[in-house]
Amino acid sequence: MSLIIAIGALALLMYAAYCGFSVILFAPLAAMLAVLLTSPADVPGAFTGVFMEKMVGFLKLYFPVFLLGAVFGKVIELSGFSKSIASAIIGFFGPKRAILSIVLVCAFLTYGGVSLFVVVFAVYPFASEIFKQSKIPKRLIPGTIALGAFTFTMDSLPGSPQIQNIIPTTFFKTDTWAAPWLGLIGGVFVFITGLIYLEWRCRQAKGEGYGTDPEFPDQSQDKNKKVDSRSVKLPHPALAAFPLLLVWVANKMLIGRVNSYFGAVSHVGLRGLPAPVEIQVPAFAAIWSIEGALLLGIAAVVITAYKPLRGRLAEGSRTAVGGSLVAAVNTASEYGFGAVMAALPGFSVIKDALKSIPNPLVNEAVTVTTLAGVTGSASGGMSIALAAMADSFLKAAKANGIPPEVLHRVAAMASGGMDTLPHNGAVITLLAVTGLTHRESYRDIFAITCLKTVAVFLVIGIYYATGIV
Repeated sequence: MSLIIAIGALALLMYAAYCGFSVILFAPLAAMLAVLLTSPADVPGAFTGVFMEKMVGFLKLYFPVFLLGAVFGKVIELSGFSKSIASAIIGFFGPKRAILSIVLVCAFLTYGGVSLFVVVFAVYPFASEIFKQSKIPKRLIPGTIALGAFTFTMDSLPGSPQIQNIIPTTFFKTDTWAAPWLGLIGGVFVFITGLIYLEWRCRQAKGEGYGTDPEFPDQSQDKNKKVDSRSVKLPHPALAAFPLLLVWVANKMLIGRVNSYFGAVSHVGLRGLPAPVEIQVPAFAAIWSIEGALLLGIAAVVITAYKPLRGRLAEGSRTAVGGSLVAAVNTASEYGFGAVMAALPGFSVIKDALKSIPNPLVNEAVTVTTLAGVTGSASGGMSIALAAMADSFLKAAKANGIPPEVLHRVAAMASGGMDTLPHNGAVITLLAVTGLTHRESYRDIFAITCLKTVAVFLVIGIYYATGIV
């Protein structure tokens, strides 16, 4: 019965997300319903002492990253830098390499620190334009954007500033550059196989044409008119790329500096405190580093693009703050939900069943990608899995001589595997922005998802075969 309750709570949360209900509301409801059916007297204490405690703890650690990432993405958008980068890459490769161009635009932006949701909005107009000119079906745009934004730059490539690559740092005491060779191998595999798949789908659709595009009715009225975003005065691509490269470089440099400057323990001895506060630096070094890098990136955009930002920064920052709050509290709610689930007797049954997988890395990959799929969230599923089982993963890895860095990379990559099931928020947003339906375009998104999931197990196999990290 306890197992049915645990699975039922997970199913309820998944169904609510699929139906479009807020996870912020349904995560605590589903969790408390499970507690009510298990031990009614523990509902108030479980809500305050477990769910809210873990939810607030998650926000304490990661909300600044969500906030700064959203602000950075917004100023990149408002400054015209994202348009400049997209226009330059598309102009270089041309309409004959439309799919490659869009994948590279998305990859460059996400690896530079722009949030996935911002990338979807920023890139779609360019994708629509170049797919029209190349006569590639519009229904392939979501799969193309998904490959560039939701896969290898999100969690595979070392140093990625996306939240999926940051969460494991606090559990395994690693940094965002953990297992760089494994991450690079996995990222290249997804990039190449994803492109091969999308080009194959494009050849299959030869002669189909772009299709209808109700979002741009004026363009359909004049067949001879081509909208070229490069005719608009945009910042120089080198200037536009500078803040993204700055974030990438600063993140790498700051990790070492933070550890060497603060040491193992930082003592906060402000005069108004009753006693000095001790901070274990290794647990926060990666987070502090990416926060510092994003601050530098934001400052660089504001300084180099003050004119286009003037008068728009206040409103844009409010929009970014609102979006970051929703995203952070969504994930934090799932984290609190996971903590409650981990305390239930039924979850012990699930955990013991997963433990029956003898290989620790395969165990971790299956656990993380399964929960990411159930919750429809890479960061949420990974948070649930690591909150409940990180200690057992570490213990098993130590017994088998596996470095924590490998655990980090496997967890990050696995979180971005089956998370893109139909109820995933990014998938729903992507289809809404492109004006397409699951029936029209989800097949290609799912194919990219499967390739991404295969990559995790490929990386595990390569590690065992070569020992490379």
